[in-house]
Amino acid sequence: MRASTTGRMLRDPKGGSFWFDAGAVCLDFAHTGGEGRYAVFESLHQPADLGGWLAQPPLGAVATVPVTARELAAAKALRQAIWDAAQARAARRPLPAEAVAAINRAAAMAPLIPELTDDGTAAGWAPPVRATQALSTLAREMIELLSGPLSERIRQCASDDCPLVFVDSSRPNARRWCSMERCGNRHKLRALRARRATE
Repeated sequence: MRASTTGRMLRDPKGGSFWFDAGAVCLDFAHTGGEGRYAVFESLHQPADLGGWLAQPPLGAVATVPVTARELAAAKALRQAIWDAAQARAARRPLPAEAVAAINRAAAMAPLIPELTDDGTAAGWAPPVRATQALSTLAREMIELLSGPLSERIRQCASDDCPLVFVDSSRPNARRWCSMERCGNRHKLRALRARRATE
């Protein structure tokens, strides 16, 4: 990955939004929707939606070749694999074999190729830029995350009803919530109400 800044605005289908930083672009990608009960959070409906997501910082992979329906299907399969692997690692369970195979399959494709601008002050991606390359780059980041020193810092939000996963890269290794704005504040309010009820 070229940039270290991660995080996206997540929208709740019931209304409202909040900033969520998963700590890795591949984990941000895992929170773009899903299957089953997570289908209400789906944001990648059309190939253009995938192209738009990949073009945003920090990845900034603006496709020079139109994203196809096949690439969208591949993206959703990789997203599910990243989600399943992250959930397993957060719960300290073995990684699902299907998730590992899907991540490895995506990583085996050619990745994005970094390219320095003529003046040497910025970097971009060498054309042609394809969605498949961006997916390979995300899969490779997930492999690095799962096999690297931050692997044990992948965790799920401490709220009982929040499935969001993140990598805690904070120095004290003390992050508990997906977002203080959301679950952290809810926890504080519940604790305050409980204290007042016993006074």
